[in-house]
Amino acid sequence: QVQLVESGGGLVQAGGSLRLSCAASGSIFSINVMGWYRQAPGKQRELVATITSGGSTNYADSVKGRFTISRDNAKNIFWLQMNSLKPEDTAVYYCNVKGNMYWWGRFFDAWGQGTQVTVSS
Repeated sequence: QVQLVESGGGLVQAGGSLRLSCAASGSIFSINVMGWYRQAPGKQRELVATITSGGSTNYADSVKGRFTISRDNAKNIFWLQMNSLKPEDTAVYYCNVKGNMYWWGRFFDAWGQGTQVTVSS
């Protein structure tokens, strides 16, 4: 099994910053991609940012230039630095990790429990 533990959500005023973290543990042989998703009330879950094992990043257009995803490969931890936050960033943020549990395979797709981010205007 693979477990993800998130932390770092909270309430912040517009223009402020927050840093989310996600730690992966359990039966992990390799990680292919780590990512952050969010879901606002009444909306579908959407991609925020991803980072591959090689360090390639991808961002939603709505967060480009404001959010930064980073990772520590050795510790299986990754972060989402969120700056210049806007009320429309308010959502539950979920971390996601995809990889293999063993050297011979067994793909996993794990999700964190979610952390609330609320941006007041």
